[in-house]
Amino acid sequence: MSENRVLVVDDEAINLMLIEDFLEQESLGLELFSDPLLAWQRMQEVDASFSLVVLDRMMPGMDGMEFLRRIKREARFADVPVIMQTAASAPEQVREGLEAGAYYYLTKPYAPEALISIVRAALEDRRARAALRSQAAQQEEAQKRLLAAEYVFSTLEDVSCLVPVLAGLCPEPDRVAPGLSDLMVNAVEHGNLGITYREKSLLKWDGDWEAEIRRRLDLPQFKGRQAVIRIERQAASISFRIEDQGDGFDWQKFLDFAPERAFDPNGRGIAMARLTSFSRLEYEGRGNIVSATVGLAD
Repeated sequence: MSENRVLVVDDEAINLMLIEDFLEQESLGLELFSDPLLAWQRMQEVDASFSLVVLDRMMPGMDGMEFLRRIKREARFADVPVIMQTAASAPEQVREGLEAGAYYYLTKPYAPEALISIVRAALEDRRARAALRSQAAQQEEAQKRLLAAEYVFSTLEDVSCLVPVLAGLCPEPDRVAPGLSDLMVNAVEHGNLGITYREKSLLKWDGDWEAEIRRRLDLPQFKGRQAVIRIERQAASISFRIEDQGDGFDWQKFLDFAPERAFDPNGRGIAMARLTSFSRLEYEGRGNIVSATVGLAD
């Protein structure tokens, strides 16, 4: 059985068959349920350990929104991403799902490639966040005496090395680490390397995102660019200030989860960081500077 076990809940048998067929090459352990009540019972079992839930929105007995709310109410499911598949794609319906915790969406009917890309993105996000939380927790004790510091970074590898160290300064490093990672990755890819939101979406669909970052790092117009993160500990808070050498971006629309971007494989990082990692997050000027604050009493 794959380490990635996926719970799929859809009251239509044909949809379950299609999902099973679409994902057969993905090395996943699928558990398929047409009855949401039975699926919820399965999630409650001691040996149930799911990496992902693929959930239909409109079902009899228990609809997908209620299923989702139950998931998000239980701490042990906090890191389990949910893909909501639905024909209900009106902005207010999508917003309701986003606010309940469904950060990944698929509109029925969808192509196999769309399901595969979203599943891969959700699982990779979960894996990366778990790794960051683990590393950050290990650094926590060693970082408590640091009052101020400044680091430069230019690659995704730099980000991976720095985030555990920086998050270890905070009372809950596992909560702060994913948000820091998202902000620093943005400084590299969108800031210094000029990868647009649309370009990243296409690269995510094709699986070429990291390869494109490596390619751009060697281009003359981007080579040598660095971002800086400055850390300052005060009596009641720790602040992080990240500045890149890019042209900035229209940051206002990314502070909240937006229905029009819910079906993309990217675009959740800033909103998730603001919602879950920091007590305050603010962009400055054209968007190439962001400040994030963690309250020490949080």
